[in-house]
Amino acid sequence: MKILFGVQGTGNGHISRSRELVRKLKEDGHELEVIISGRREEELREIEVFAPYKVLKGFTLVTRRGKMSYMETMFQLDFARLMTDVLTLDTTGVDLVITDFEPVTSMAARIKGLVSVGFGHQYAFPYHVPVARGSLFEKYTLLNFAPARYNAGLHWDHFNQPIFPPVIPEMLYKTARPREDAQKILVYLPFEEVEDIEAFLRPFGSFNFFIYGKVTEDRDEGHLSYRAYSREGFLRDLMECSGVVCNAGFELPGEALHLGKKMLLRPLDGQIEQDSNALAMVQLGYGMSMHQLDAGVLKEWLVSPPGNPLNYARTVDYIAEWIESGCWDDLKVFADASWRDHFHGKVSS
Repeated sequence: MKILFGVQGTGNGHISRSRELVRKLKEDGHELEVIISGRREEELREIEVFAPYKVLKGFTLVTRRGKMSYMETMFQLDFARLMTDVLTLDTTGVDLVITDFEPVTSMAARIKGLVSVGFGHQYAFPYHVPVARGSLFEKYTLLNFAPARYNAGLHWDHFNQPIFPPVIPEMLYKTARPREDAQKILVYLPFEEVEDIEAFLRPFGSFNFFIYGKVTEDRDEGHLSYRAYSREGFLRDLMECSGVVCNAGFELPGEALHLGKKMLLRPLDGQIEQDSNALAMVQLGYGMSMHQLDAGVLKEWLVSPPGNPLNYARTVDYIAEWIESGCWDDLKVFADASWRDHFHGKVSS
């Protein structure tokens, strides 16, 4: 099958989960062409698995100090360029379009009448899952930014809906888990300024914080360890830590829950998806949330008990089987199977 696969490049989570599904589909013998949009090519990391790929401008969400800036987001939108990319995209011989919240491939599929699958957390929201209060504009954008005909939605729990568990990187299945350090905390707050994070964490000297985000080089300052981006290093720190403080995205919390790390989420202001994720995390009893860098909440969370590993199934295997079957209306069959695997804890090595 020839598949056109769109990846939203603005967040590492999209790239992480798409990397796993692209790898699986290629292993199964499918021919893939990948479109990445939303970030400049020189800013992308570890995308070799996507080759052959093309990087387009797409549509980028702008943030400032932990808050969405809808005004700047609208100003940077080049609608003429977006439509040119959509209309000139070569879809000759394409049997299926898969979009991980990527608008160019989503729009091309609709305009050219191609079968499309939405893959990712955003595609769980058409179903009955926890949704935070938000403006009509926010809700409309979440559901219509990059829609598809069929939805392979992901979430931390099934909520009795036809959705799949999170996609876990292969490394977290294959690598033996190191001994957990109770004092080691992983911090990933890419929408916050480094100086704000430092002021937030410095008073808690009995814990060792490993900080990723807007960090350009490795350095250690007492109990604060700053780390530049490295996917392998990040996953190693994730496996070794006892807890994670991060924005309320989806992929990292899913990886942490898979390993049994306790969670403290700080949702991006004005972003309904992240507000909804924080709501779901608390409702499920998997972690805590804060709507600012709140030292009081952090103090309470640091002494809270550890979590239990959820041992999610290899989700991409079930999604790949569904795609191979072409039985689009049987989504629930494959989703249910992935959760039965999850609940039985059958994670193979």
